[in-house]
Parts: sequence; C-alpha cells; structure tokens
Amino acid sequence: MTLLLLEVAWLALPLLVLSVASMPLTKQLKVAIIDSNPALGRRDCIEKTDLPDPRVSTVTPATISFFKDVGAWDYVQQNRHAFFDKMQVWDYTGLGYTRYNARDVGKEILGCVVENKVLHASLLSCLQKSDFHKTIYPSRLTSMALQSHSKEVESKLPGAKLCDHGSFVKLDLSNGDSLFAKLVVGADGAKSYVRELAGLKTTGWNYSQNAIICTVEHNVENQCAWQRFLPTGPIALLPIGDRFSNIVWTMSPKESSERKTMNEDDFVKAVNHALDYGYGPHPQSSSVSNYGDRLSWLIADMTSSSKECFEVPPKVVKIASERMVFPLSLLHSNDYASNRVVLIGDAAHTVHPLAGQGVNLGFGDATVLSKVISDGISIGSDIGEISLLRKFEAERKPANIMMMALLDGFQKAYTVDFGPLNVLRAAAFHAAQFITPLKKNIISYATGEQKWPLFS
Repeated sequence: MTLLLLEVAWLALPLLVLSVASMPLTKQLKVAIIDSNPALGRRDCIEKTDLPDPRVSTVTPATISFFKDVGAWDYVQQNRHAFFDKMQVWDYTGLGYTRYNARDVGKEILGCVVENKVLHASLLSCLQKSDFHKTIYPSRLTSMALQSHSKEVESKLPGAKLCDHGSFVKLDLSNGDSLFAKLVVGADGAKSYVRELAGLKTTGWNYSQNAIICTVEHNVENQCAWQRFLPTGPIALLPIGDRFSNIVWTMSPKESSERKTMNEDDFVKAVNHALDYGYGPHPQSSSVSNYGDRLSWLIADMTSSSKECFEVPPKVVKIASERMVFPLSLLHSNDYASNRVVLIGDAAHTVHPLAGQGVNLGFGDATVLSKVISDGISIGSDIGEISLLRKFEAERKPANIMMMALLDGFQKAYTVDFGPLNVLRAAAFHAAQFITPLKKNIISYATGEQKWPLFS
C-alpha cells in the first residue's frame, strides 16, 4: 500500500498515526515517522509520585473521546490528571464575573488538566504497542521535492502500485537516507520546516507578552479552573491533582523576567495578590439578584451556575517546580495544503494560551485528516492529491480561524484599561453569567461539543 510519511511534532502526529491505524481502510498504509527526538524509541517511566511538570494541557471532552477511541486514555487515567467541572472567570476591575458549571449543559466535566509528558507517553505507548506498519527514522529532514515515477522510487517502495499515480515526494534526511511518500504530513511545530520547504506562507504577529508557567501547591485540593484578567494579561490557576495547580500568567517581557528571578516567597505573594485583591476589588455577588430581577424576561431558565456567588481561589502556599517563560504569538498558515503536503497542529496555527485551546485544535486537525484520508481511499483517490487535501482544509481552517479570532479579540480587549471598554467588558461578563442560551453555547463551544460559538 501507499507510504504515508510524517514529520513529527509533539502530540498531534502520534494521534493522527493511531487514528489512521484504527480505521479499516487506512490501517494498511505504510507510515514512516521522521523525528530526532529519542523519546519515540524508548518508554520513559513516569511515576505518579513525581512532582507535576509545569507544562500541562487542558483537554476537552471532545479530545478525551479521541484518546479513548485510539486506546490512549487508559494510560492517562493511570497517571496524575485532574478533571474539573467548574470554572470562574473575572476581571480585575471588579465589575463582573462569570461562573461555568458542567451541569449547565448536562455534562459531568468541563475538561481535564494533564501534564504534557503524560499525554505524550500515552500516545507513544499505544504507538509502540500497535502492530501498524510503521518505521521510525531518528533523523532530521534536510530537503523535500516532488518527483515523478521512476525506477529509483520503485526500488524504495517495493510492491507499491506506482503506475496508478504519478508523483511522489522525495525527502532527504540528515543521516543520508532518502524516502519517498505519497503524502507528507507536517506536524513539526510553529517553526515548521515542512511548511518552509513546501513554500506555504503564514500570517501572524507577536503579542509583546510572555507567559510564565509553573506548578504551585495548596493546603487544600483545587477542583475548579480559575482565570482572572489583569491589566497586562490573564492569570490562570488550573487544578492538576494532589493539591497541586498549574499557573499560566501572561505579562510583559520585562515583568516576566522579574517574576522568574524573584525569590520564592515573593513570587507566592505576587500570585496570591494577582488572584485575590490585587489590581482591583472582588466582583459583587449581590449583582446576581439585581440583574436577575431586571432581566427576568430573558433569564427565566437560569442555569445553576448563574446563581453561584463569586469565590476566591485557594491560596498558593508553595512553588513546586521551576518557573518557565515563553513568548506569545499568533501564527496561521495561509494554506494548510499543497500538492502531497499537508500541515496540522502548530505547524498550521498557533494561538494565545488564554483559553488553553491550542492542543485541542491540533487534535481536531489529526482526527479530521485521518477521516479525509480514509474517505479518499474508499473512492480510490490518491491520498496526496491537492483536491482531497483541500477537503481537510475546508473543514478545519474556518474552525481554527474562528477560535484564533476569538482568542485574539479577548487578548486585545482585556489588555486595555479604558473606562467605556471596562463597562463593555462588565456587560459581557454579566451576559455570560445570566443569559442561559449564551452560557450554554459558550460551554458547548469551549468543550468541543459544538463547532461554532453562536447558537448553532
């Protein structure tokens, strides 16, 4: 059968391979994985008693379903992870807040926070156990070019029906090997070399912001996801289990440099200050009843979380990991596909982390691409033909752009301290808190249950 070649990134690629391996029409494909990361060839031992790594992802119920479908979720459940069914979002001005609850949409959870190394290991474990026809090349891609059918290609792909389809992609590796593929999937991150070699252009900008991330510890278990918008960017406190939480704090590069190097006691005080009374007062919970009376015609069927009072997050008592700093940017490939090349994950799009959606967008890409490939094979299409790959792009690009636009809009709206804009932000919080259809749509969209954000 046809060779499907993949240039690896961190998570979207293994999920794509496992998804392809699980489908009857695609499990006979020959897959070559190019990655110089030694983790692909070994099984790292992750101890549940280890301190949590600061690099985590918030996976949605839709992503959890993907992991269950390919058999990777059992591994996650055996390691540290934290489901959460509640989330509180508020503004430093004290003018408004919104609380979300999974019960608002008849669900048990809003999401699950998992260490990246656990997600990675779960997918690699399934990949290593699979009897799917795959070859891993611990090397780097150095060049890529379209090539027509020839004896050289035929010798590299014995048994392949080369006469049926014209061209292949020739890939040269740093170890001197050359490979030939009907389709190259670039899942090699925001600085994608596959994207560069394919000549696919991008649009994007830097936010002049950094995110500082770390693991913190509480005296009590944290079972809620918290996010407060501050003048320089949001701070998120995400449960990770065993009285640990993850901090993602957006700020200016100068401030991030200072926060990274300050002593632990001062950093703990700064975090608690940012999550409590720092920068402004708490929102008034009494506004619930006031708005409830005024807008009773609109909110007759209020959700349970619409009646919940504002809460203060649990205090941080200790830092449990190193503090890491990352620059923030937005990047989007103008095209996801060219002839015999397709991009997924961060190679196609990178987003602001304020809603934790980046990894879920990549998983969505992987799932849709595997289905498009399967559908193409079912009707005898060449899996590398641009007409087929455009079907993947047509489904994923609008959804990704919508999410990117929303996140970029939030980033811009909440980094401006301007009186009239503060009032508008407060109105948005109150609308999300009290207008039941709006709140349900926000939850369904954020959890991956709904494709578009407004009443679809």
